[in-house]
Order: sequence, then structure tokens, then C-alpha cells
Amino acid sequence: MIAARNLSKRVTTAAGPLDILTDIGLDIQAREAVAIVGVSGSGKSTLLGLLAGLDLPSDGEVFLSSHRLNDLDEDGRARVRGELVGFVFQSFQLLPGLTALENVMLPLELRGDQKPCEQATELLGRVGLAERLQHYPKQLSGGEQQRVAIARAFATEPAILFADEPTGNLDKVTGERVIDLLFSLNRDKGTTLVLVTHDEQVAGRCDRLIRLESGRVVADVKEASRA
Repeated sequence: MIAARNLSKRVTTAAGPLDILTDIGLDIQAREAVAIVGVSGSGKSTLLGLLAGLDLPSDGEVFLSSHRLNDLDEDGRARVRGELVGFVFQSFQLLPGLTALENVMLPLELRGDQKPCEQATELLGRVGLAERLQHYPKQLSGGEQQRVAIARAFATEPAILFADEPTGNLDKVTGERVIDLLFSLNRDKGTTLVLVTHDEQVAGRCDRLIRLESGRVVADVKEASRA
């Protein structure tokens, strides 16, 4: 479902070139749940952005399903993301001028679905927000906003879900509830999950753990091997 070959990312700084990622190679199978872990600055979010086609590598190549992202311009990569990908971000990234219902309806409307309101209502009910449909983000708690974001991410039933520190702005109890919800929906929908997290307990719930240090993969371990 996802493949990276000799993936590197280099940026230019005042002090000269800086290697953020170096020679990353990995394959992620359909329906697999994968955690990417490492200390701050190890390249986790950069890797996630490259795998999702939000940025292009300095070297190497990325495949999403049958699409080689290097061959596509920004519009082409956006089309692939629209067909295959959902996102959950630490900062929620809800549109403040839209209600919870409208935020979840938006990707369905953009796709041209015939009954976006019904689909969005069902999903918000699934995440426990049936009574909050007409509330705006500023009227919702952090945990509620993240649940709206998860409902939006799953609205188009993506083949791949990328989540970047989805509990980073939440307290421990709320974060645990959000992660329970994320894994529950992931199992039910059969989605491939790629999760960046600093929380080793969250990572331990995934099928596989990829650990980065200084932009390189230093461990790639499946659940059975960790037991």
C-alpha cells in the first residue's frame, strides 16, 4: 500500500545543507497499523509528510498504492490524496467558520457525494458527538475537536490514514479515549494506519514499530517480535 525507496530529505540552512532523512526504505501493507517513533527532531513528521505526498523528497521515491508520487505535480498528488488518504493532525485543523457537521461534510461534498449530511451525521454519532452537530470548533473541547477531525478523516473511507501526534494537545484521559476511537474505526474500516507518536504505549498498540534516530531507521519491529 505504501513504499519508500532510498528516501532522503535535505534542506539548506544558513550553516549549509542539513540532512533531515537519509536513505529510508520501507514497505507498509494494506490494513497494517504502523507507529513511527523517535525523539523530537528525528524526522518523524517529515517522513509522514513525504509518505503522504505533502512534500517531495530530495532523493528516492514514494509509492501510494500504484501511484509513484515523484511523477506527479502538486495537483496530481492532491488528487491521489483525495482518492486514498485521510489525515488526523495534532492541531485538529478544523475550519473555524464551519460547524462540526459542516467540517465532516466538506470532503464528502468536494468528492460529489449525494448524501453528505446523512453520512457526516452518522459518523459524528459514531464518535459520540450526535448532540454537537451544530457547534463550532471554538464551542468544543480539545477532545471533541479531535473527534470531529477523526470523523472527517474517515468520512471518505480512505485506504490510508496518516495521523501526526493526534493526542499531542490532549490530556492523558482524553488522549486515551481518542486513540481507542481511532483504532476502533481503523479496524472497522480496514484502513492502513500510519501513526507518528511520542507515546510508547500508543505505539505498542500498533502491528509494527518503526524507530527513527537522526533521520535514519534504527528499528523496524513487528508486534510478534516485541512480545
